[in-house]
Amino acid sequence: MKILVTGSQGFFGSYVCQDLLNNGYDVVGVDNYSKYGVVVRPQDEHINFTLYIEDVTSNNFLKIVEDEKPKMIVAIAAMVGGISYYHKHAYDLIAENERITAQTFDAAINGYKKGYLKRIIIISSSMVYENSDLYPTPETEAKICPPPVSTYGFQKLASEYFAKGALQQYGLPYTTVRLFNCVGVGEEKTVKEEKTTSGNISMVMSHVLPDLITKILQGQNPLHILGDGKQTRSYTNGKDLARGIRLIIESEKVVNNDFNLSTSVTTTVLELAELIWKILNPDKEFKYVSDKPFQNDLQINIPDTTKAKELLGFEAEITLEETVKEVI
Repeated sequence: MKILVTGSQGFFGSYVCQDLLNNGYDVVGVDNYSKYGVVVRPQDEHINFTLYIEDVTSNNFLKIVEDEKPKMIVAIAAMVGGISYYHKHAYDLIAENERITAQTFDAAINGYKKGYLKRIIIISSSMVYENSDLYPTPETEAKICPPPVSTYGFQKLASEYFAKGALQQYGLPYTTVRLFNCVGVGEEKTVKEEKTTSGNISMVMSHVLPDLITKILQGQNPLHILGDGKQTRSYTNGKDLARGIRLIIESEKVVNNDFNLSTSVTTTVLELAELIWKILNPDKEFKYVSDKPFQNDLQINIPDTTKAKELLGFEAEITLEETVKEVI
């Protein structure tokens, strides 16, 4: 089976490509290197991987899909970043991601009409639940809770409505996947990243795990964290999440359905910081200070993972400690 992955050279896209290639799929990647610049990824030299260096919003993308005739599209390409990135690129996040989403669906609808494309898989986000107050949060909350405040969360919710609209008007089957805090190896400093300081050290990538590791490796003591550290997150290794995407590709039970994909274990930012500290500084007392938090820093993010377990048989297997050591 041939799968086309947009954003294939990105952090999560690379995990998806590797998992699919390791399990016998032909993979077509499309990426314009806009986030990290030119990077080398493990899938690049695989015999069953074809990479097109192209912007998804270009007309060339439509031709690529038409020429390659994939059976499914995994739509990952998007402007995305950590908490500081959300605030600094609030307009670009919604405007550019809408363009990417629309062009991806145009290509998918065309492929479905011509009979070669069977389904599109939309990578959404837990940020669609930004204003939910139900924890753990089930998939049904996306229809009930108030819309997200952040432009990023609002656009991710909009991408889910693209899927519903394409199904209603054209019959295009879809599966929506809401990711929670993907962590692992492969995050780089983004091209558009602006300098943000945390104490006396610049935040390298503004994602919490690499940021904390970098600050501790550089000797920051006491460690600076955003806010009081009580923010809860569900840190899931990219390998686990990529396996979940493959299970979704292989299942007929998930068509025209939505899923939370995540570990069921929640961890506070402070607990994560202490874990990293104990690994890197086992003989030093853990000390921290709180920096002023960003305005839209989600305080509670706890997924209900029952649906994925029951319909997909998916459960995250890699522990947070294993992931932290891998990233270090």
